[in-house]
Amino acid sequence: MTASSVKEATERMGKALIALGHEFGGIRTGRASGSILDNVTVEYYGTQTPLKQIASVSAPEAQMLIVSPYDKSALAAIEKAIRSADLGFNPANDGTVIRVPFPPLTEERRKELVKLCRQYAEESRVAVRNIRRDVNDHLKRQEKNHEITEDELRRLEAEVQKATDLHIAEIDDTLKNKEAEIMEV
Repeated sequence: MTASSVKEATERMGKALIALGHEFGGIRTGRASGSILDNVTVEYYGTQTPLKQIASVSAPEAQMLIVSPYDKSALAAIEKAIRSADLGFNPANDGTVIRVPFPPLTEERRKELVKLCRQYAEESRVAVRNIRRDVNDHLKRQEKNHEITEDELRRLEAEVQKATDLHIAEIDDTLKNKEAEIMEV
């Protein structure tokens, strides 16, 4: 039971790291990346549909995305959705595909994006620490109810702390890489 608590905590911490990766994927850098459009939803036949379900997104060059809808009748709706997503893009519809040019980032905008990344990383660190606290509380209750020994409690708390330290280090590395990617000119 207790070893499974530590394993479950490690899995939950891993999910916090994955969530951070998704958040970072939505932050644009100087290069075109299809993941920037992952959260865009399109009004398609009266239903809000994720863009990636009705179109393919490719980056043929560093400063351009091409959105190719599977159904050409959805072109106007896709273009409207990209404009209204407030990502700072000005998509161009040529009748068969939508071209989304990536304007170069200003230094000020880069700094804002780094600040946003730091905020996301801190939220992930807090999530990891909350998981640690929850598991430690659970272990202390088990020790109090005499389900585990005090020595076992200390050993398991040390394992949880080790997992916490590992995941926070991974969050910091991910943040450092994303900051470098954003600030690269």
